[in-house]
Amino acid sequence: MLERNVPVLCNDNGCRLIKGHMGQHSETPNSVFNFFKKIDKNKIGKAGYATPRGGHKGAYQNHVYRNNRVIIPYERLKAVNLSSYKDGYIVRITPEQYFKRKQVVKDVFRKKKCKIMVGENAFVLYRTHDSYLKLPPLKQWSIRGLANKGKTCARKGRNVKDTGHYVLRLPTIGGLKGRDEGAVQGIFAPEYSTAATNFLCRCVLAWHIIHTADSPYTTSQAAHLKSVLSSVGLLSDSVWEAQGIMRRGMITCPLCGTFLRYKELHEMLSLDEESALGNASVQIEGATRSTIVNLFHLYPLNYSDIQHIPGKIAWGHATCNTKLGQRRCYPLQELIKDGEKVGILSESGVESFGWISADWEMIRSPKGAVWIRICIDRARR
Repeated sequence: MLERNVPVLCNDNGCRLIKGHMGQHSETPNSVFNFFKKIDKNKIGKAGYATPRGGHKGAYQNHVYRNNRVIIPYERLKAVNLSSYKDGYIVRITPEQYFKRKQVVKDVFRKKKCKIMVGENAFVLYRTHDSYLKLPPLKQWSIRGLANKGKTCARKGRNVKDTGHYVLRLPTIGGLKGRDEGAVQGIFAPEYSTAATNFLCRCVLAWHIIHTADSPYTTSQAAHLKSVLSSVGLLSDSVWEAQGIMRRGMITCPLCGTFLRYKELHEMLSLDEESALGNASVQIEGATRSTIVNLFHLYPLNYSDIQHIPGKIAWGHATCNTKLGQRRCYPLQELIKDGEKVGILSESGVESFGWISADWEMIRSPKGAVWIRICIDRARR
């Protein structure tokens, strides 16, 4: 239940502006963040971006909102639910997947009922000079681009259409000159989120900023934000405590459980005291974009499910995120409820020290220690 004097939302056609507002309705009003400093607005905004590392090499868009067209690798098609991508998709095919031999397309792509059509809902990506020489584009093909009423343009927009069939991302290597041709095609599919869901994720992260140690904000400043989170059942501290990202009303790192300090959202990352990352590159102030605390996904991003949703995101240490890798971050409460105790065998008996997840991926102790499985048994590979 909302506190007194907290504004009521419009709710007309899903509008999340305050009831009685002027102008058009909005399901994703950025006005909920108006009380934040610019630096924090930027932090929240960037958390809503799709930013795959080295993305341009794969024809990915960088630093755009997650509600954009996604790229689906051809080999991943069976794992995805295409209807999940409300903002569209395009299939990325390699030359080896598409061609039988030079200038000869594989039979599967020549069938009349084939749903994958290069130049329409798919494109071919060339990443090596070898594939470009051995399996060159068809003679009638052209480089992927954008056009508005028949005229080439640089950005997508109203009446802008995709053109062409292939993209070149050939590196400079040996005596061969690099070629970087063709427009970016979409975002990394596992980072996708609809505009409405992405907005709620940013609302959750904004609320968590308020609850960092030494935060310059109070919840009384966030009346509109409170109303939005309450309307979708994300205002209760118990929700976050169950996920292992809040304790005693303060935000903690999902993996190590340490309380997060407000200044860590903006301070540069240093690896000097990280024993598990001791050989990592030295971070030089002003030369890195990585901060101590960044966006943290509790479930690994993958092609089979959309995991960038309000109940599965948090702020966490960048180093903890690196250590976790592509694993789920199990909260202690869940392990106690659904996992099993683990212990050490000794002559005097068994000394239990924590709980292990059912898939044996993570062990947690009641005092905060965490163990993560690095690799599976050789017999299971």
